[in-house]
Amino acid sequence: MSNERHDVLDGAIHPSENTRLFGHAEAQAFLAQSYRSGKGHHAILMEGPEGIGKATLAFRFANHVLSHPDPATAPDAIADPDPQSVISRQIASGASHNLLHLTRPVDEKTGRVKAAITVDEVRRAGHFFAQTSGTGNWRIVIIDPADDLNRNAANAILKILEEPPKRAMFLVLSHAPGRLLATIRSRCLPLRLEALGTADLKKALAALRVDPGANAEALLEKAGGSVSEALKLINYGGMDIAEALSGVLAASGPSARKAMHKLADVLSSKDNDVIHGFFTGHLENTVMLRARALALSGDLDAADRQARLAADIQERLRVSQAYNLDRKQTIISLLEDVKALG
Repeated sequence: MSNERHDVLDGAIHPSENTRLFGHAEAQAFLAQSYRSGKGHHAILMEGPEGIGKATLAFRFANHVLSHPDPATAPDAIADPDPQSVISRQIASGASHNLLHLTRPVDEKTGRVKAAITVDEVRRAGHFFAQTSGTGNWRIVIIDPADDLNRNAANAILKILEEPPKRAMFLVLSHAPGRLLATIRSRCLPLRLEALGTADLKKALAALRVDPGANAEALLEKAGGSVSEALKLINYGGMDIAEALSGVLAASGPSARKAMHKLADVLSSKDNDVIHGFFTGHLENTVMLRARALALSGDLDAADRQARLAADIQERLRVSQAYNLDRKQTIISLLEDVKALG
């Protein structure tokens, strides 16, 4: 079962190959002890900000389970995977018959990653469970992230979760669990992972041999405890995009319009999918911070308008990608709305 590699950032290691995890000691201990007890849940919802290690933890736990198929004899702690072991090599190469990684597929016509995890991908899980494991081992599906399931795919996953096969395990990742179907959340055991502290973020970047540069403290603060955000800031010009967005929102009149078009031109470039994703996430976060500040100040009506706009940003981006709408015009439209709500 192949693991996709299209979404690996420059400087990063695919989670299936990553033998190091920083932070999340309590979550690791919980997973190991829960599994060893023999009473572990068949579906675990690993929730938390993007880029903090959820997928790495999921593959790490899957390696632990497949390496110790009898919970009663499993170690009480999850060790760093041995990259030379047969199971680790199979997982890293996507050749494990006991592990399926569901993520957004690449559109063969355009070469771009699709906007959602489709029902066809979920059908792979059905075929996966229908096959007989030659080893009698666990069958594990990692959904990465479940936020990307379209409605048909989410309903298909729900049916499997309602009647899981014997010795089946689901590791469901989510950056925003509030967007998942309530029925999916109700069938999973939630496991909250927090953003990395500065010390762990520095260690993670050092392990990747990534230098945050002279402006390290400002960059680490802007990364918000996320390794992927830090990599986008360092390797993809994210700091420049963040500064350009601040300039657009601070400008007025013809200069604002000019700055808006300049930023949209950069972001709508054909090969700028990563930085486009960084920008839209940063824009949504900017609006959410506004909503939080307004709520704390007591202006609940204005806070509600900002929160609705933040939710609307993601939906409009999904529609734009699904229907291949003009990316530049979508960006300009979003910037105009964010500026209008000020």
